[in-house]
Amino acid sequence: LLITFPAATQYFMWEKMRLPIGATFCVMTLHFGQWMNRVFNFYYWAWFPVNFTAPGLMIPSAIFLDVTLMMTGSYMFTALFGGMGWSLLFYPANWTWLAPFHLAYKHPSGPLMSIAD
Repeated sequence: LLITFPAATQYFMWEKMRLPIGATFCVMTLHFGQWMNRVFNFYYWAWFPVNFTAPGLMIPSAIFLDVTLMMTGSYMFTALFGGMGWSLLFYPANWTWLAPFHLAYKHPSGPLMSIAD
């Protein structure tokens, strides 16, 4: 579901302007809007920690999608290989900000668990 808006923006920017940056542009604007939502609504409004509400990082996936379109010039190959690369890059791209939650933590009641547990 995350690929629909970047793919539509990529189609428009490729057809009208021949710029292979549509998906990356769309994802960057989506990230800006998501961060503003999380900061103002979660942190300032409800005082919820911002690091618990981080949006999924889609920038490497969008760059891969744009590079696939630029290299092939075909929407069919972009949909097949770029879409597959989009999904395969999504989880590893989020490892950097998810890693601290998998550190060991000694719970006060006794068990050793990760923060993610």
